[in-house]
Amino acid sequence: MVLVFIMAAALWGVGWLMKLPVRARLMMLGLLYVGVLIVQVAFPDGHALRVATGGSKEAWLGLGVVLALVLGYRALLGKLRARARPLEKPKPQGAFRPAELERYARHIVLREVGGPGQKRLKDAKVLVIGAGGLGSPALMYLAAAGVGTIGVVDDDVVDASNLQRQVIHTDARIGMPKVFSAEEAMRALNPFITIEPYQRRLEEKDAVALVADYDLILDGTDNFATRYMVNRVAVATGKPLVAAAITQWEGQISLYHPATGAPCYQCIFPKAPAAGLAPSCAEAGVVGALPGVVGAMMAVEAIKEITGAGETLRGRMLLYDALYAENRQVTLKRRDDCPVCGG
Repeated sequence: MVLVFIMAAALWGVGWLMKLPVRARLMMLGLLYVGVLIVQVAFPDGHALRVATGGSKEAWLGLGVVLALVLGYRALLGKLRARARPLEKPKPQGAFRPAELERYARHIVLREVGGPGQKRLKDAKVLVIGAGGLGSPALMYLAAAGVGTIGVVDDDVVDASNLQRQVIHTDARIGMPKVFSAEEAMRALNPFITIEPYQRRLEEKDAVALVADYDLILDGTDNFATRYMVNRVAVATGKPLVAAAITQWEGQISLYHPATGAPCYQCIFPKAPAAGLAPSCAEAGVVGALPGVVGAMMAVEAIKEITGAGETLRGRMLLYDALYAENRQVTLKRRDDCPVCGG
């Protein structure tokens, strides 16, 4: 049995050196366990392999039952936590503490923000959907800016392939749910804010109640079905929506808010493109710094919308071409026949 534990430790160590996700390393250990069981069942008593691997199939079966119970309990607990609605926390209010005044000093001296604008940031609640390439910089800058309550929705876990562009996560947090990885990074950056992680896939039946609790929505997702669903919910709840998209070297961003006369997302994109015409980043690739640029723009638009500074991208779309260092804007208009906000 000692030999098996040595092999398990060696497999785990090799997986760690190869930077394999925790899930992959656990799968390797599972295959080792199945192999040991096969040896214990297939070979006769006293066989050298059975003796080297413990010599008792009952002991290994018992260990398997215990591990299955532990893993099942953890999986059930994770599902219950994901479904549970977090306890409502009081909205950050009141005067700034001295440490906050020092932290936000560069905002406060801005004529367009000042003390009142920073107070609006402190009292604001922003929901960010997606803690990936676009969500990473947006979340970090919203946290740094002092947005009082930040919600983050994502059902994925950190993978090694994410780290080229999803800068809120680290190598040490591979295998961790992205919402908790993002929460850890934001808390380390700013201990004066409230963070609400939602480890779940956002479903329309639950989204309305969730979105209604927030003042502003940022959509950093990478699939059209979710984008259309988030747009419908934002329109239904009357919330402004900052939505962006990226691929390869190009990005786009706008602020959609039909309640103020601006178009909604579906006014501009009535139908999702045919399969293959708009490949995902996983299929077409993306330069690592591009989500940083566009995600930071999302945070800037959120800050302007909350504080009232300058002009937002309401009714306009900014197109950014990183490969040729070009920007251009297009004017957006509502469609009377839009199935979401028309009429």
